[in-house]
Amino acid sequence: MKTDSIFYQLFQNFPSIFFELIGESATTGDAYKFTSVEIKQTAFRIDGLFLPSIHSSNQPIYFVEVQFQSDSRFYSRFFSEIFLYLRQYELPNDWRAVVLYPQRSIDPEVHIHYRGLLLTQQVQRIYLDELGEDADLSLGIGVVKLVVESKNRATEEARRLINKARQEIVDETVQKQIIELIETIVWYKLPQMTRQEIATMFGLSDLKQTRAYQEVREEAKKEIKEEIKEEIKEEVLSEAIPRLLTLGLTTEQVAEALGLSLEQVQQAMNQKNSD
Repeated sequence: MKTDSIFYQLFQNFPSIFFELIGESATTGDAYKFTSVEIKQTAFRIDGLFLPSIHSSNQPIYFVEVQFQSDSRFYSRFFSEIFLYLRQYELPNDWRAVVLYPQRSIDPEVHIHYRGLLLTQQVQRIYLDELGEDADLSLGIGVVKLVVESKNRATEEARRLINKARQEIVDETVQKQIIELIETIVWYKLPQMTRQEIATMFGLSDLKQTRAYQEVREEAKKEIKEEIKEEIKEEVLSEAIPRLLTLGLTTEQVAEALGLSLEQVQQAMNQKNSD
């Protein structure tokens, strides 16, 4: 699954979910902007960064990392990114670091150099498969946990979250965004299914409200247009080829003029003769 993309969409559109996830008030997200920052003159990129507004110097900066692959040098890279960023930008704010793991086993052994940092409150590690009851009670945390649900449970949990979104979210635009995000997560988890199948899985009313429906609809329109274009092209060619031949052009010259192969020219001639 493209977890980086999923979490980027999630935190960019719904910053309140991140703050709820780390035990802060969901309204804290109103004072933050989520972004991705490249550190100049290095090979480092900070994938997730919650920056408080310029008027909130008392609010900390949050460095966020989604780590779904085993990496023995992860903390070395992560803390290097953080301290290089702090050196370059010299912001007055305090900082916090949050790492999201799918499960505890992905968390690498901590090198002695960074052990002290992990013992402080500045670094928080969250294991998504251990969210427990919070995921059942909170729509936002439930969507986050959906990323690590098994394929067998994913569709059932997605239906529950969609129903919860409809009951709890009054704003239709926000409701549509969260439903699209839920559907996208299931889509990534079940790549063997077609878009139509994923969309139909949640019922016709869901289908019309989701991005998948719109994309399928656009693809269908495109296919129809292509079919019409091909039919027009065949009709034009069936008329053009005989006319060019009557002008004294050879089949090779006709093929070159129309950008066709000799076989295509011959087929068009045969089709015309049979008609």
